[in-house]
Amino acid sequence: MTERRLGKDQAKAKLNRCIENGRVRFSSHSREELEIDKLTTDDALTVCRSGSIHMEPDWDIGRSEWTYRIEGLTADRRRMAVQFKFKADSAILITAFERTT
Repeated sequence: MTERRLGKDQAKAKLNRCIENGRVRFSSHSREELEIDKLTTDDALTVCRSGSIHMEPDWDIGRSEWTYRIEGLTADRRRMAVQFKFKADSAILITAFERTT
């Protein structure tokens, strides 16, 4: 079943609930990307907690699901973006990367 499209504020609130309830998973791709940029899962969670969703969600045609991007600062003030999706009451972090621009 396809998750319904959430607005930016709804997605942020649901992401925070997932974090509070320990319902966040990191894809293997997101872990690889974090390692490449010398970032950690803690950095990603910091951005997920304190960052902002500026763009409307993207529809992934191949997977038939909505994806969201949150951006913010890590604890050491690095700009970072995290792409995520929801599956039931869990958030899955798809990819993460340092924003250089």
